[in-house]
Amino acid sequence: MLTRKQFELLRFIHERLRESGVPPSFDEMKDALDLRSKSGIHRLIMALEERGFIRRLPNRARALEVIKLPDGVGSAPAARGRFSPSVVQGGLSAKSKPAAPVPEDDGRGSISIPVMGRIAAGTPISAIQSRSHSVAMPADMLGSGEHFALEVRGDSMVEAGILDGDTVVIRRQDTANTGDIIVALIDDEEATLKRLRKRGSSIALEAANPAYETRVLGPDRVKIQGRLVNLMRKY
Repeated sequence: MLTRKQFELLRFIHERLRESGVPPSFDEMKDALDLRSKSGIHRLIMALEERGFIRRLPNRARALEVIKLPDGVGSAPAARGRFSPSVVQGGLSAKSKPAAPVPEDDGRGSISIPVMGRIAAGTPISAIQSRSHSVAMPADMLGSGEHFALEVRGDSMVEAGILDGDTVVIRRQDTANTGDIIVALIDDEEATLKRLRKRGSSIALEAANPAYETRVLGPDRVKIQGRLVNLMRKY
């Protein structure tokens, strides 16, 4: 049995997915349900997930999938599967095109890495949503694990040598050590590139630019999406 607000949110997500194929943002959900804060939306989503009506897809902002609807409401949209980007060969300027997944290693000691949108080095923005193109990097510069890349927007990490317009290469992982530069997902909605500092039970996201303040957040508000392992720059 769903509460009225849970049902309204489920129906809103379902209708938005059916119309556009893209889940609504937390702000859109908050406005649709006439709630004062996004924390209420977060609690409703957790309740719907616990009851098996929706699923949050890992490693993506704004990624929701409706699994089922209450009896008599209609069918849920077809499942689109978990986040699993296909890889295409190409350089820094190559555009993505429909293609079947291929092995990452191209046989010449080079790895093709999907670029998954933009990451903020400044004010957080949504990120890790869809592949835009791919970049090639020597395999011996990566090490083990799964990797993806993001284009940097902003100047909050300039003193760490990360400039606006750079492409950062990220090893996908959900843990990191103090001092690592990470992709942090805040409140399941906003992503940012910052240096991780652990302060007791809190997490500090530290900029490498004195013009930006360090954000200190509770551990329940921050999800680590990966750790910086390399960087590419256009000249």
